[in-house]
Amino acid sequence: MEAATANAGAKTQAEDLSDPGYLKIRDLVYQISGIYQPDEKLYLLASRCARRMSVVHAATPTEYLEHLTMRGNREAELRLLLNEITIGETYMFRSPPQLDALRNVILPEILKTKSAMGFKRLHLWSAGCSTGEESYTLAMFLLEQRQRLLAGWTFDVLATDLNDNSLATAKAGIYGEYALRSTSDLLRNKYFKPYDEKRLQATDELKSLIRFDRVNLHDDSKMTFLKGMDLIFCCNVLIYFDLASKRKVMQHFYSNLLPGGYLFLGHAESLYQVDDRFHLVHFPGTIGYRKLPVGQAGTGKP
Repeated sequence: MEAATANAGAKTQAEDLSDPGYLKIRDLVYQISGIYQPDEKLYLLASRCARRMSVVHAATPTEYLEHLTMRGNREAELRLLLNEITIGETYMFRSPPQLDALRNVILPEILKTKSAMGFKRLHLWSAGCSTGEESYTLAMFLLEQRQRLLAGWTFDVLATDLNDNSLATAKAGIYGEYALRSTSDLLRNKYFKPYDEKRLQATDELKSLIRFDRVNLHDDSKMTFLKGMDLIFCCNVLIYFDLASKRKVMQHFYSNLLPGGYLFLGHAESLYQVDDRFHLVHFPGTIGYRKLPVGQAGTGKP
């Protein structure tokens, strides 16, 4: 009986995935966001669509496609579907080697260059910030350096994501043990306050360093104006993009970074065959990509 039920369920899923409406929805999502679901992952898109289809009472993917393209609330519905698709999971201090590279090599290098030009302000960007853990990590890191490395400097963090729900969580700054499990007691006590029995909330001081904004990395009109960055963190985001989308995003990142600035990706991501203008830099336990200063020869090819 169980085997028969399982086979029936598999058959139903196969029939559902054969609906051409899913392929059209996939193409629409790709066109808007650059996020691509390959055929072997189409079931993930179908499950996300199912949640929204239930809400709007669409009986078939083709009918739901009408809600995304023809109905009066199509833009709002597409945004809600993107919220379903771009759910992320992360925690604070996820990559200590990146912070070590910042402290020991990158910031001293950038500070020296900018000081010589009379600038004492740093701009960091957490692109694809999800629920904000990386953004708050960077803010804590900067605050911990303000009496030493960053004495006399001002700094801020731009944190962007496509998902409205994730951004709302990030703005609230309320986290449980999972998100804080790699955060020391010292930093918890310093930068968080009790919210309820199981959760802590970021202090106003910590929040004040971060500006949260909804940004679609595939949106040329928005990306064009995010220039002047010293550091960009885009970790575990490119895995959702195909090669063409990755190249488009990297064109913007390269333009948005100041000369001498750095880009960090997730530990399983790289720019191999994506963009060779960045210079690959090896650090203990991690790698970064540097936009070489004007006049320095060479490419990012190792």
